[in-house]
Amino acid sequence: MTRESESGLPIEPVYGPADLAGWDPERELGEPGAYPFTRGVYPTMYTGRPWTMRQYAGFGTAAESNARYRRLIAHGTTGLSVAFDLPTQMGHDSDAPLAHGEVGRVGVAVDSVEDMRALFDGIPLDRVSTSMTINAPAALLLLLYQLVAEEQGVGADRLAGTIQNDVLKEYIARGTYIFPPKPSLRLTADIFRYCTARTPRWNTISISGYHMAEAGASPAQEVAFTLADGIEYVRTAIAAGLDVDDFAPRLSFFFVARTTLLEEVAKFRAARRIWARVMRHEFGARDPRSWMLRFHTQTAGVQLTAQQPEVNLVRVAVQALAAVLGGTQSLHTNSFDEAIALPTEKSARLALRTQQVLAHETDVPATVDPFAGSYAVERMTDGLEEAVLDLMRRVEEMGGAVAAIERGFQKAEIERNAYRIARETESGDRVVVGVNRFRLEEEEPYAPLRVDPAIEARQCERLARLRAGRDRRAVAAALDALRTAAEGEDNVLYPMKEALRARATVGEVCGALREVWGSHVPSDTF
Repeated sequence: MTRESESGLPIEPVYGPADLAGWDPERELGEPGAYPFTRGVYPTMYTGRPWTMRQYAGFGTAAESNARYRRLIAHGTTGLSVAFDLPTQMGHDSDAPLAHGEVGRVGVAVDSVEDMRALFDGIPLDRVSTSMTINAPAALLLLLYQLVAEEQGVGADRLAGTIQNDVLKEYIARGTYIFPPKPSLRLTADIFRYCTARTPRWNTISISGYHMAEAGASPAQEVAFTLADGIEYVRTAIAAGLDVDDFAPRLSFFFVARTTLLEEVAKFRAARRIWARVMRHEFGARDPRSWMLRFHTQTAGVQLTAQQPEVNLVRVAVQALAAVLGGTQSLHTNSFDEAIALPTEKSARLALRTQQVLAHETDVPATVDPFAGSYAVERMTDGLEEAVLDLMRRVEEMGGAVAAIERGFQKAEIERNAYRIARETESGDRVVVGVNRFRLEEEEPYAPLRVDPAIEARQCERLARLRAGRDRRAVAAALDALRTAAEGEDNVLYPMKEALRARATVGEVCGALREVWGSHVPSDTF
């Protein structure tokens, strides 16, 4: 009996040489660390050192998150990933009416340079790699981080990390956008130019399929729409006058890892191969680093269940193994209790230990690309590549990613797949352990982490003190300079940095840009 993959492609019970008839291993595989990077972007992969083990954390106030970061570093985390609360992600201050009830809930509240200073208090920014999951206001958070580094005596050229900065997927799957697509892309190009000149070790964007997968995208949709967004960003940067080889080596990607291990491994292989060809042949990149699809992976939060949450430990271990076998550069493992609430410190530590077991107690890192030449995985890789390229062609026929977003194409396709998954789960055709099969009559009680509701009041008090103690004229002048740059063609990051240095808030800076660029109003025209 033939099963179907998550992308709707057939999975045969047995594969053999006939399934790879006409398959050219030299063209399709190459060597690890060589074009087209099917086998991984580095020659030695994990045989020299393991992937970067990131833990995504942030809640409540900056001081509370700082304490969690310090403990994660003590437990062996080699990279920090910052989660911001919804008001910060949407460019609102904690005392804005729209922020009420959301301050510090799903991440840390950062309103000003003072919060960023507290967030990284005692953490040497020249010795950690920090990833910040922030999109529409990504430029602001990068500049706040740089200002705090300067206070520590750390130059911008020594900073290492990533801002997600992928606003196109916000219009497709997530919704934390601020400005319309065109000025958002202008801001992205300004970030590319600024970082090329100022922060050469910083990854300027993490083009994300993870959130599309969380919204219901299949693996083929996840890769296709993510790479289509990547193409749009490259075109935007080139149109702004940047040489492709000046910025492409700092592009990075962000994907999910599901429990469907074989298809996930094939997905990562296909994504690397497609991106290498696009960059080399469509954009004429000459630097091999520009051809590399380097990516971070997070295990699939959408597959975690509130029922029998301990089972999520097994799911996360399988998902993490899929990411490692697929050749990820860094990995975050979700905590088993995240379907219920923010993870407790113990569950976050267990999630990190999962990665450490894979790195130090298994033989997976001992060899580069363990699945190379597998009949099943190579056939699945080819099938996924065909499906991805077909979706990418459809996006191109509409005029590219932004034009397709404006028509609602990607969103509609993902919603269609999400509906299919929901129907299969409800009917029992798709088994979810503990949900529609192998259920308990009564769930065991669990005590999740709770965020103190008084955090919002305390954060508002901090903002009031900030505004009372700063130079109002200096802030007003800096915001005026920012508006002028936004109205013209100057890079907005330079006046933006001066406004933040003068202790303008995130909400005030985003408000100034809203006055010039407007706010995005979604369309469901497709």
